[in-house]
Amino acid sequence: MRYAPLVERITGKGAAAWEIHFDGERRRDSGEDIIFLTVGDPDQDPPAAIIEATVAALRQHRTGYAPIVGYPAVREAIAARVARRTGQACRADNVAVVPGTQGGLYCAVQCLAGPGDEIIVPEPIYATYGAVIGASGARIVTVPLRPETGFHPDLDAIAAAVTPRTRVIWINSPHNPTGAVLTPDEIAAIAALCRRHDLWLLSDEVYEDLAFARPHVSAWSLPEMAERTVVVSSLSKSHAIPGFRFGWVVGPPALARHLFNLLLCLFYGGPAFIQDGALVALSRDLPEVAALREAYRARAGMLSALLREAPGCRVVPPEGGMFVLLDIRGTGLDSAAFARLLLERERVAVLPCDGFGASAAGHLRIALSAPEPRLREAGARIVRVARAVMMDVAK
Repeated sequence: MRYAPLVERITGKGAAAWEIHFDGERRRDSGEDIIFLTVGDPDQDPPAAIIEATVAALRQHRTGYAPIVGYPAVREAIAARVARRTGQACRADNVAVVPGTQGGLYCAVQCLAGPGDEIIVPEPIYATYGAVIGASGARIVTVPLRPETGFHPDLDAIAAAVTPRTRVIWINSPHNPTGAVLTPDEIAAIAALCRRHDLWLLSDEVYEDLAFARPHVSAWSLPEMAERTVVVSSLSKSHAIPGFRFGWVVGPPALARHLFNLLLCLFYGGPAFIQDGALVALSRDLPEVAALREAYRARAGMLSALLREAPGCRVVPPEGGMFVLLDIRGTGLDSAAFARLLLERERVAVLPCDGFGASAAGHLRIALSAPEPRLREAGARIVRVARAVMMDVAK
């Protein structure tokens, strides 16, 4: 039997990036003790106030259908949060509630671009970006981020990539997988490029509360950009609730109306009890959020220091986010081979980054999603594998 062309457009190298993770899961299920550092899945407890509000909503039987793009109070709380953080006006009609940042990006791209259009994305990219763009029928155009510049964007290269077919420039800060945090000047320059060429600026800001090196700057904060800026974010990382699948898209009111139609086809509204729990997080500055950020900052520093002892490797300390990038090209192995060896010899699962784009070839993405003792042990095991590989090379 034949399948639709869509099934080809949503596959690719990005999907292959998860093979080590899936193999690790099989080994764990068969009884092996695997240290998982593959997925950005927070290991910390969520804020108690969110859990209590969610449980209370369930007990009140808040299990029916909800408004398609979210309850008005939830959309108003998101809008107020955005306005407070960016200094720019944001109203409920700018907001649509979506199933996490991933779902929000998929829905946004479906409404912004289609067959014949091009979307420019600095690369390396998060593994699913290519499939999200492919699903829309648009073509991804990648612009390399160079390790020697700390994976910050080459603004001239982005400008040179614009063609008459370009519809969107898609940015991500703090960046996954590199941990780079865009500077205000970099974001302003990209915004100016969008204005000059009449383009959408799509900004993935899921790690906005996990910026270390400098404060996060939202694309929504930029002047004269409200009609062409789309920001997608969620509480998944900042509040340790990725399983809630609660996120939002902020953009022009017309986009929210188009998202209504798309979400009507896909989800018919997000769970009411989830929105009730999320409303607590949106309405308060919970102390656990700052504690999570500081925990990731400390873990990043600790693991980076450990990995500096790995021969043939170069650690890339993150400026934000919840990952450390390790350049293993000096060992002579590609990232998939090193990750496979690490899993088989030392029972540590990390993501090889070749599937994230050519700029990340020879790098491993190591999630900071384990308690410090476990993370410290994983670092020691990575160093051990690197030493063994370099000894083999010396022979």
